[in-house]
Amino acid sequence: MLFPISDDDRALDGHAWVTTLLLVANVLVFGLQLADPAVTYGWSVVPTELVSGIDLVNAEPFPEVDPAAEVATPADIPQRSAPLGLVYLTVFTAMFMHGGWGHIGGNMLYLWIFGDNVEHRFGKGRFLLFYLGSGVVATLVQVAMQPAGLIPNLGASGAIAGVLGAYLVLFPRNRVQAIFIIRVVTVPAVVVLGLWIVLQFVNQWGATAATEETGGVAYGAHIGGFLTGMALAVASRAMGAKERPSRLSGAMARDGSRRSIW
Repeated sequence: MLFPISDDDRALDGHAWVTTLLLVANVLVFGLQLADPAVTYGWSVVPTELVSGIDLVNAEPFPEVDPAAEVATPADIPQRSAPLGLVYLTVFTAMFMHGGWGHIGGNMLYLWIFGDNVEHRFGKGRFLLFYLGSGVVATLVQVAMQPAGLIPNLGASGAIAGVLGAYLVLFPRNRVQAIFIIRVVTVPAVVVLGLWIVLQFVNQWGATAATEETGGVAYGAHIGGFLTGMALAVASRAMGAKERPSRLSGAMARDGSRRSIW
């Protein structure tokens, strides 16, 4: 397995402010989660809530359920219609929340490595919409796979998977430094990201075939986000979206790295 630690950003002009602000927002929300665990249960996506539009109300804590079971709403949990559509708002809030230090650390590393290039290619406003859109689609894919689930779904993985998918389309030959066993190697992005998405498909298929659940990792969201990111990047290129002139665009034009892998 290749674990990326950096990429070649020497040709980037200026700072990727949206990527930085997204990273800061994730860290701040994680701090809120640590300070008050109720934030996690109140603002993460619960699939059955999203499908039914019903807000499950329970004093504390959230009900313990078997993630491998097809769970119906426990009879002792009161229900109410979600006020002002707050259940649906969790589609956005959940993508800024994380389940632990390892979870947020890995996600933020991937966002930091790959987000700046994609932001420079799309522009700040379009990149923010792209990031949020990838996250929403990723969440909906995961909910569609487990519509009766009561386990809270949270994390930026789906949105960041969209960034990885776009990076694969836009910068397949960009050099990425990655840890392989005990060595740091430099390989094209297509190798690192290609292996990553293949692993998501393998894990999703294996988990579904063996246990009908994914062991706490939303591989469906990863796949949905990644394919969404690829599709949006391809669409952007097909529509002839122009990138502002910069050292990055000049470098890509000179060395041919802008060519797609298709």
